[in-house]
Amino acid sequence: KMVFYFVASDGYTIYMGKDKYENEDLIRYGLPEDIWFHVDDLSSAHVYLRLRKDQRLEDVDSAIIMECAQLVKANSIEGCKLKDVYVIYTRWRNLHKTTSMEAGQIGFHDRSKLKRIKVTKDNSIVNKLNKTKQELYPNLAEEQEERAREFRAAAKEEKRRQEEERKREKREKEEEMKLKTYESLMNSENMIANTELKATADNSSAKEFEDDFM
Repeated sequence: KMVFYFVASDGYTIYMGKDKYENEDLIRYGLPEDIWFHVDDLSSAHVYLRLRKDQRLEDVDSAIIMECAQLVKANSIEGCKLKDVYVIYTRWRNLHKTTSMEAGQIGFHDRSKLKRIKVTKDNSIVNKLNKTKQELYPNLAEEQEERAREFRAAAKEEKRRQEEERKREKREKEEEMKLKTYESLMNSENMIANTELKATADNSSAKEFEDDFM
């Protein structure tokens, strides 16, 4: 399937399908880092912004969001003719596709996670993006599987790290208990020694010791 790729500000990758059938593959084979854009209540392309790994949507510069919104507006048959439209966007993992939906149609797991912005036509932004446009034929399924392998490896490493941390904490607690037991033992021996010293403070033991050799 052919996919259009664009380079946004700060080197971010934006991509979109050629038509509603290619959009189906984009919906199916997205990555956790992908943000989906669409013109609200109008037919339009499905535009995606790929974030850095583990990056929060809230940390993305508003200018980057607007670039994606302008691109999706420009690729709406009705929306491109209007001065203003509203664009909705959400993380790819919030998209919900059922078998009863037509090609290109999409729902959401949680509509409260949808964000909505007003977009006023700005051809300068779209023109700048179009200068970076490339037509590529990626293996979307393989890209998704590769990301899944990375995720599983990271999860395995995190589990190993947590297990090592648990063992370390256990060793520290055991060492702490040993130290407390040792200190308690030393204190007990000191108490016994002190008691013996007090008992012979009147020199009676010394006299008995001398009498044995008299």
